[in-house]
Amino acid sequence: MATYVEVRDEHFSLLPLSEIPGSYGLPYAGAIADRLDFFYYQGTHKFFSSRAQKYNSTVFRANMPPGPFISSNSKVIVLLDGKSFQVLFDVSKVEKKDLFTGTYMPSTSLTGGYRVLSYLDPSEPKHAKIKQLIFYLLHSRKNYFIPEFHKTYTEMFDSLEKDLSSKGEASFDKTNDQAAFNFLARAYYGVYPPETKLGSEGPNLITIWIAFQLGPILTAGLSRLIEEPLLHTFPLPPFLIKGKYNKLYDFFKNYSGVILDEAERIGLSRDEACHNLLFTTCFNTWGGLKKFFPIMFKWISQAGTKLHSQLAQEIRPVIKSNGGKVTIAALEQMPLMKSVIYECFRIEPPVPYQYGKAKKDLIIESHDSSYKVKKGEMLFGFQPFATTDPKIFERAEEFVPDRFVDDGEKMLQYVLWSNGPETESPTLDNKQCAGKDFVVLVSRLLLVEFFLRYDSFQATVSSSALGVAVTITSLKRATY
Repeated sequence: MATYVEVRDEHFSLLPLSEIPGSYGLPYAGAIADRLDFFYYQGTHKFFSSRAQKYNSTVFRANMPPGPFISSNSKVIVLLDGKSFQVLFDVSKVEKKDLFTGTYMPSTSLTGGYRVLSYLDPSEPKHAKIKQLIFYLLHSRKNYFIPEFHKTYTEMFDSLEKDLSSKGEASFDKTNDQAAFNFLARAYYGVYPPETKLGSEGPNLITIWIAFQLGPILTAGLSRLIEEPLLHTFPLPPFLIKGKYNKLYDFFKNYSGVILDEAERIGLSRDEACHNLLFTTCFNTWGGLKKFFPIMFKWISQAGTKLHSQLAQEIRPVIKSNGGKVTIAALEQMPLMKSVIYECFRIEPPVPYQYGKAKKDLIIESHDSSYKVKKGEMLFGFQPFATTDPKIFERAEEFVPDRFVDDGEKMLQYVLWSNGPETESPTLDNKQCAGKDFVVLVSRLLLVEFFLRYDSFQATVSSSALGVAVTITSLKRATY
C-alpha cells in the first residue's frame, strides 16, 4: 500500500518537482499522429502504457482524439495513476465547463439548443437547479425502483430463455438494451414504452443519437480510410437525426409532467428541463446500464461456476429469510454480491475518460513526483489505469470477487467510476453522478434477480463500439 503525503498548498510539495515529459508534436500533424495511434496502430491501452513506459512516468503530455478539425485544442496532460487522478474531482482546482466528452463539445442542436447538466460547471447557476431536479426525480420515484426492476427483468430473462431455446444462444446486450429503457421509463415516469407511440424504438433512437455525440472518440471497427473522414475529422450534422431526437423528446414531454411541474417551481423552463431529463435518462443512465451490465456479466461469466455458486448461496437464504422479498435492507446483507459489483466498477469502469481544466496554477502529484500545471491547461485521466494502480491495489490487474469484503471496504475510496470516490456522495456543488446510488442499487438488483433464478451460466464475450458484447450460451435454472 502506498504512503501518501498530504499537500496543504497547491504550489508546494515534498515530492521532487519534475518537468512533465512528452510532446504534442507539430501543429495538426502531432494531433493526427496521436489519433491514428489511439484508434488504429496501438489501441487505447497500448497508447497510454507505451508512453508511460517511454517516459517512465504516469504523468505526461499527449494529444487526445479527435483533434483536427473537430476539437480546436487536443493538448492534454495525461494522468494514469490513482493519486494524480484525484485532482479531477476537485472543482476548486479544475473547471468542468463543456468537458463532458473531452477536448470537443457536440453541437447543442443535439440537446434542444441547451448545454445540459453534464456540460455545466458547478460554478454556473443552472448546475445546482438541474441537479436538484434530478435528485427530486430519484427521490420521488424511489418506491418504484425495486418492483419495476423485478417486473422488467423477469420479462428479459424470459426473452433470453426463448432465444436460447430457439437459436442456441442469446444476445444479452440486445435484450438488456430494451429492458433497461423499459425499466427506466416505468421506474421514473410510470409508463411502459411499448404501449405508447414510441413502441420499441427507444433503444435504437438513443443509440444513434449517442453515436452522433460520441462518434469523434469511438471506433466502429471499420477501416481507418472510412472512419477517419466519417467520424474523426468533421462532426456528423445534427439535422440528420432531428426527427429521431424529436420522437424521444415528445415521449419525455408527454410522460414527465409531474417532474416538469417541479422544474417550473424551482425556476427552470419546462423545455430546458425536458431536454435535461431526456439526456439524464437516455445518455447518462440508459447509456450507463447499456455499458455496465454487460461488463458485469463478462467478468462474472469468466470467473466461473464457483463464484456463481457462492453468489447463489449468499443471495437465496437472505431473500428467503426476508419472506421472499427483495429490499434494500436485504441487499445490504450480501457482502460478496456487493463486492463483486464494486470490483467490476474498479477493473472496467464504464466511463473511462475524465477531463478537467486547471482553474489556476497547480502542483499535482503522482506517487513519485510532483509537477507544475499552468492555469488553463487540460488534465485528462484514463480511469482504467488509475483503478488498476499496483501501488494502491494488490493483484491490481486481476478480478478479485471478494476484494471489498470486510476490511477491503476501506479500498472503496479508490473506486472512482461515478466521477468521484465511492465513499463520497453527489451534491449540488460537485460533479459526482447524481444517480450514483441508483446505479449501484440496480446493479445489485440485477445480480440478485439473476441468481435467484439461475445457478450458473456460460457466455462468450467480444468487443463492441461502446464496450463489450455478451452472448449467453447456456443458463442453468436454480436447482435449490
